[in-house]
Amino acid sequence: SGSRSHKQGPSRLSCDVLARFLARALAQSRNFFEPNSRQMGIIAGVNLVCNASVGADAMRRAMPIKCSISKEPQGKKLPQAHASGLSISANFDSGNIKTVAMPPLGSADDNSSPQEIVLEISPDPYCEADGREHYQWYHFRASGVRSKACVFKVRNAGGASYGEAWKGYNSTASYDRHFWFRVPTDYDEASGELSINHTPDQDVCYYAFFAPYSLEQHADLVSWAVTRGATVTEVCKTVDGYPLDVVAAGTGPKPVWIIARQHPGESMAEWYMEGLMKRLLNSDDPLSRSLLKKCTFYLVPNMNPDGSRRGYLRTNAAGRNLNREWETPSEEHSPEVFHILKAMEATGVKFFLDVHGDEDLPYNFIAGNEGIPSWDKRLEDLQEKFKACYMNHSPDFQVTHGYPADGPGEANLAIASNAVGEKFKCVAMTLEQPFKDTADDPQHEQGWSPERSMVFGASVLNAIADVEADL
Repeated sequence: SGSRSHKQGPSRLSCDVLARFLARALAQSRNFFEPNSRQMGIIAGVNLVCNASVGADAMRRAMPIKCSISKEPQGKKLPQAHASGLSISANFDSGNIKTVAMPPLGSADDNSSPQEIVLEISPDPYCEADGREHYQWYHFRASGVRSKACVFKVRNAGGASYGEAWKGYNSTASYDRHFWFRVPTDYDEASGELSINHTPDQDVCYYAFFAPYSLEQHADLVSWAVTRGATVTEVCKTVDGYPLDVVAAGTGPKPVWIIARQHPGESMAEWYMEGLMKRLLNSDDPLSRSLLKKCTFYLVPNMNPDGSRRGYLRTNAAGRNLNREWETPSEEHSPEVFHILKAMEATGVKFFLDVHGDEDLPYNFIAGNEGIPSWDKRLEDLQEKFKACYMNHSPDFQVTHGYPADGPGEANLAIASNAVGEKFKCVAMTLEQPFKDTADDPQHEQGWSPERSMVFGASVLNAIADVEADL
């Protein structure tokens, strides 16, 4: 801008270039074919801002009528990796699937007949605490699928950790790995097979148990937080050698700890953390500014980078369920919990929230620590006040459905919320989000989604502000 007066505004050329750039970016992102309401809002905003500076003429040149690309294949057809024309891959961050059988040779030439691909989910390492090999998370890419009636049959779905949870579940899918939508999915209880039924509009489509949150996205989130004034401390290296980061923000005397994704397959937990962090570190948000003066936030967006990258459901690289390690963590096998507890001992804890996802229940809910030895009227009142405030600020939260409360003295102190609540005599809770959709307010295109998780995460700050004086 140099010495130019603010009244002059940006040049006609710069706004024209900006409008063209945004138009092209929008046309290539999210839902490729018909802009959804969020994209239309962005387009309208760009029109409003740029019209003021460059006039309607430039905007007509810059903005398309709608974001669309041809659904017809473009360019010369090349030789394909598999004789059937279809290919399955999971060789990427959080990928998990094994191909058992592909369609017969030549069958893919007939787009009208179903193309059956038989798959299996690979298990986590054996978990001693749970007495089994967990599995349920899947994430794979299918190529050569344009206009083909694909039926992806997961033949070992019935033996998954939460087999009953497949009922009422629809898989997520994405063409661009940004916008994730739901596709029809059936579970045959007799055979234990899960069938994902989809006729893709594009050559390549990704499918996952829930919208993934990659380690690259995690690194971007942590780096972004640094640019907004947060401090980042690497408290340890994981079993696989990844950094375990704690993001700290605020100058207040009350330590607030929020951790997420102890179970790596519960990727909605990190989407939740992104929404929370983006609001907390927004210097234009007066509620966030106020909270940061009263509290210091310690945030762990991903407690289990190893399991996240490996495509596991519940364990770390050593086969440990981190949410069963809090009573006697091991520096060798569960360094993530061991070192986070050490950090908590250094800071103290006044409020603790552990963010998860539940495979079966189609609700957002809190699991408290009623069964810890230190449970008393003060903790009960504080927990109930927090839940009431959260429900007031977010209609996506409810208190009718959830897990049954532990009886007096029956809490498992190997679970994070119980261990932290008992050790620090503070309010400590587990927050669960659905893999499915919310039964109270279903959104059929996406179900429970990254976008909704982020909004839900941002709204928790209102509830924390409401109880801050009582911490």
